[in-house]
Parts: sequence; structure tokens; C-alpha cells
Amino acid sequence: MNPTSTSAGQCPVMHGANTNASSANAAVAWWPKALNLDILHQHDTKTNPMGADFNYREEVKKLDVSALKKDLTALMTDSQDWWPADWGHYGGLMIRMAWHSAGTYRIADGRGGAGTGNQRFAPLNSWPDNVNLDKARRLLWPIKKKYGNRLSWADLIVLAGTVAYESMGLKTFGFAFGREDIWHPEQDIHWGAEKEWLGSSRYEGDDRQSLENPLAAVQMGLIYVNPEGVNGKSDPLKTAQDVRLTFKRMAMNDEETVALTAGGHTVGKAHGNGNAQNLGPVPEGAEVAEQGLGWMNHSTRSVGRDTVSSGLEGAWTTHPTQWDNGYFHMLLNHDWELTRSPAGASQWKAINIQEVDMPVDVEDPSIRMQPMMTDADMAMKMDPAYRVISERFFKDPEYFSQVFARAWFKLTHRDLGPKARYIGPEVPQEDLIWQDPVPVGQAGYDVPAVKAKIAASGLSVSEMVVTAWDSARTFRHSDKRGGANGARIRLAPQKNWAGNEPARLVKVLGVLEAIAKDSGVSVADVIVLAGNVGVEQAIKAAGFDMTVPFQPGRGDASEAMTDAESFAVLEPIHDGFRNWVKQHDAVSPEELLLDRAQLMGLTAHQMTALIGGMRVLGTNHGGSLQGVFTDQVGVLSNDFFVVLTDMAYQWKPTGRNAYDICDRKTGRTKWTASRVDLVFGSNSVLRAYAEVYAQDDNCEKFARDFVAAWTHVMNADRF
Repeated sequence: MNPTSTSAGQCPVMHGANTNASSANAAVAWWPKALNLDILHQHDTKTNPMGADFNYREEVKKLDVSALKKDLTALMTDSQDWWPADWGHYGGLMIRMAWHSAGTYRIADGRGGAGTGNQRFAPLNSWPDNVNLDKARRLLWPIKKKYGNRLSWADLIVLAGTVAYESMGLKTFGFAFGREDIWHPEQDIHWGAEKEWLGSSRYEGDDRQSLENPLAAVQMGLIYVNPEGVNGKSDPLKTAQDVRLTFKRMAMNDEETVALTAGGHTVGKAHGNGNAQNLGPVPEGAEVAEQGLGWMNHSTRSVGRDTVSSGLEGAWTTHPTQWDNGYFHMLLNHDWELTRSPAGASQWKAINIQEVDMPVDVEDPSIRMQPMMTDADMAMKMDPAYRVISERFFKDPEYFSQVFARAWFKLTHRDLGPKARYIGPEVPQEDLIWQDPVPVGQAGYDVPAVKAKIAASGLSVSEMVVTAWDSARTFRHSDKRGGANGARIRLAPQKNWAGNEPARLVKVLGVLEAIAKDSGVSVADVIVLAGNVGVEQAIKAAGFDMTVPFQPGRGDASEAMTDAESFAVLEPIHDGFRNWVKQHDAVSPEELLLDRAQLMGLTAHQMTALIGGMRVLGTNHGGSLQGVFTDQVGVLSNDFFVVLTDMAYQWKPTGRNAYDICDRKTGRTKWTASRVDLVFGSNSVLRAYAEVYAQDDNCEKFARDFVAAWTHVMNADRF
């Protein structure tokens, strides 16, 4: 028989073997309780087509910003037949695109936001709330094609919305470039546990404050709240509760919330003048002939006045292509009643409105159309606190414009990180508190002399290493917040966090602050230098001679530069690297470790090296001995991995997160461990790394890998 032949009608290709989700994650599908390390394998260099030598932050500096903005302004009114603009202006569509890109940001974990161009990929490109935003990105393609590598999609999406506002008359607050594109979905983001779109299971009963952290949106597939009301049932006062919590989790206060709601609805319209059942599959589910476009309507006319997106229908203001105060005029000076859009969505219509106040049809200016409000809009009128702010904005249009411009800048730049990362000619000069400002520190000083003072201070290896670690570990790669720069570990709220062991911290900081003052350098630099000194001492004790790289120039933030409430979300409630969990959680300690490692921008092998090193250096929270598999604490040995992989021992559970490591022959307990310790021996991938470091010929390699991972953590916030 010919080995390549097949039975009649049988395809020789293994259908879906390498392409569908269940096959790609076969191990997880077969063994769902296994620890999934995919979160640490995101954005591998193999997915990036630009190559190792490409530096977007240098390329974007070559961009002709003036020419780009002229092209974008022209695009706003350069209508295309395949997807014509409402009233001949794409402003509303571009603003919605930029808004929904930035609006996924949440402060709890810093994930989401506009900083990566993630809206191009699933699931965001196919979310119900993002209907037809695929068309906005396609309209921008000629501009992206023209400016090429000098302009990322992430920057372009946000800039398009900003230019749209400018083209309609708003004086914006500024704009910064510097967002680098990703090349596949950010699968590490937890958007919710629901298995269906627009489900209503995120709350415990009627308690609207019970929304699970870190989520901000009220339902799967929405950016914010349900525009038709809570679970689709109109109740503006109840909707106001959702709006307030959702925007708070995006770092917005009440005034910013009203400004953003009003400013977003001052221009453009909602689309629901047709049958939503005629819409085709979402982009990720559409046939190849659609070429990445979704929600296509091949049954009836689907553009202009017949477009269906959200299902709601109508504009909010009389002049939807002009920046003005029309939103508050319409909302506050008219009475409203519930009605339904042609697509069947619940919305509000004005009672006895004069024709002069009605917006014209998007295609025929001789026709006047009924304006509308969503339940969230009515919340701006009916919620007492929102009502006061709305009336203030209505009476002072200039103040409203200023507040909105600043709130829009905050919305679209919140996840870009510190101001040092901002690029371009329109970066505002003002330092904003939410940018976590840090003064520039001194860089040209005698580093060896400072290290000598630290070494002679009497601080132990663990004290120096732990303090540097606790200072740096707050860094979040997601929104570039936290880190050692600024030395905010000495300020509230960080100095009081349980995870930072305040009593120990006060002692160590007292020594290091005196050295900083005596040396004329920042405390931030001295904290990191002390950690490096501790690591170098531990390496020397292991029989090797290495210098830990150090980058000087950190500054010291002041209390005035620090929004204590904003920094509260950075408080660690777990740290597997220090073998600590503040309280038992439904999520396992090892899963919490992966989440923290990913937020810190670590790979799986970096995480492994750090765990092994931190254990033998004696850095466990509270002096715990779990995982300290060594008789020579303070020496950077590979003992952790040697013991973990040694079959002379067996492992016995003694509690929820506690294990004894016993001698097989005598039964005597030699060590104790946590789940985080033992997962490096039980998980097949992590064990592979552990075995590398346990080898007799890799003691020095382990030390070098630890130093590289340590340096990554210490310098993660240096831009």
C-alpha cells in the first residue's frame, strides 16, 4: 500500500490540528487544573515582524506630525462610497474608535487601554460594543500605509480621535506619541469569566458595588455600562451607580465622568435604524471574502441613515459635527420619555421638542430627526451629584471644554506611563499628578564610594535585597506605573503596606537615607544600590565574582508628587517571590505568582531564577523558612533547585499552603515548602528550568541568570 494514500473521500490533513484554540491549548484542555504558563509567553519576539533592530520610539521621532495631522483632518470630511460618513464627517466614528481603545483601561491591574493597539485583535475587534469600529480602522489604512514604521497603529488610533475633536472645534490639551504595537492578542487580560456576550452575572444580587476586581465594564463585551440601563432595563439612578463605579475603576472622578460622558456625546450619533438580525458575523467569525471586516449587511442597505451598530438610534445634539455646549442644552432644557429605536433598543426621546433643536438627517439636511439620550445620559440629569456638575458645565461652556480636554488627555494617555515616555511636539509642559511625576536624579557620582558605605553599614544581605525588591516590585508593565524610581516606598501609603514589613522597612530606610544624605544622591538610587551590594556579597560567598549592573539617576518623589489614593491599587496582596500571600484566595498562590510575574514583565525562566535566588538569600516575608532549601542562607547557591529535584526526598501536605519535605529513608522533615515552591518541581515546564539550574555545571549560570533577572526588575521603570 502507498503510505501517502487515503481512503476515498478522506482528507489527509489533520483538521484544526495546529490552528484551533482547543488544539493549541491541548494540555490545558485535557488537564484543566494544570498551571498554564501562557501568560508568561506573550509577545515573544518570534511574533514581531519588525526585527530586533527596529526601535519604534526612535522611528516615531522622525514623523512629520504637522503633515500627519493635516492628512487626518482631510480624512474627516473625505467621504468614501463604501462606508460614507454621517453628515460628511467621520469625527464621531473616529472618536468612538479611540475612546473604545483607551476605555478598556482599569486601574486595578493597569491592563487594557490604548497603549498597544490591541483593538486590532480578538476579542476586542469582535466585541458587541465595538460594532463597526473595524470600518474606522480601514478608513485609516491609507494614512498608516503612507507613514509606515514611523507611526504605530496604537498612536494612530488615539490621534485620529484627538484630531477629530480638533477638526470640530475643540481646543485639545495635547498629544503624546510612543505607543508600541503588539502583534497578537493580549491573552493575559481577564475580561470576565462569562461564556456568553452581554451576560448579567457579574454582580451579587442587586449590589452594584460587587463588581469583581479588576473588571470595570458591567457586562462581557461592553466598554463601560449598558446604554439601555442595568441589564437592559431603564433606571437612570441605578445606571448612575454603574457609571460611577466603572469610571472610578478607570481613575476618573465625578467631574471627569460627566465631562467625558457629555463630551463623547456632543458629537456623532448612535446607529440603530434597521434590523440587527441582518448583520453578518463579527470580524473573527466572518468568511475570508470579508477580508477582516465584520457585521456586514448583505441583505439591506446598511450605511448612512440605515446603519446598525449599537441598536440605539439618533444624535444627542442639534449640531453633531460641532464642538459646542449642545449636549447640556438638550439634556437639561427638555423633558424626556422612554421609547424604542427602530432596532428595538430602549432609549429616551425629547417631549415637545422644537424643530430648530432637532438634528438633521445624516444624508438629507432637509429632514429633521428626533434626538435621543441613553440611560447613562439621563443619569447625568437625574443623579444629584451628576446634576450639579452638569448644570455648572451648562452655565460655563469654557470650563466644560477645559475639563473635557484634560479628561480626554488622561483617558487616552493613562496607560502610556510617566511623562518621560512621551514623545512629540504637542506634549503638555504641565506635570500631572496621575503621571506619577519623579524629579530627575543625579547621575554623575562616585558609585563605588556609595557602595562602600552601604557595605560598611551593617545591613544584612536579606535586609538590603528585600528593601530593594519591595521598592521595585510595584512596577507594572501594563501601564508603566510603580517601580523603584521615586523611592515612594518611604512615603504613604507604601511605607505602611503589610507586604513591606513596616518595622523592618523603617530600620533599613533609616540607614540608607543617612547614606544618601551623606553622599548627596537620591534615596531611590541608594535603595537599589543596596540591593545590588547584597546580591554581590551573596555571589562572592558562593565563590564567584560578579558585578551587578547599575544605572544611576533615579530621583526622589515627594508627598506632593504622590497621589496616595491612586497608589493604593499597587499594594501587593501576594508576592510569590517572597513566599507571601496576605490572605487565602480562590486563586491558587502559583497562579497569583504568574500574574505578578507577568505584570513585572518577566519571562518564565527569569521568574524561575528569581524564585530560586530569593529563597536562598533569605528574603521570605516575615522570615518564613518555607522554600529556604539551604543550610547557607545568604549565599547565592543553586541549593533550592538541587533539593527540589532530589529524589531522596518526598513531599507531604500539612496544610492549605504548607508542605513538609521529608527524607525518604528516615521520614524526618528536613524542609518546609509552599505551593509556589513545589510548583517548580511539579509543573513540567518549570521543572525543565529548575533542572537546568540544579545541574552541577550550571552554578555560575544560575548566578548570572539571577543577576540578569534582578537587573531587569530594578531597571524596569527606567525610561
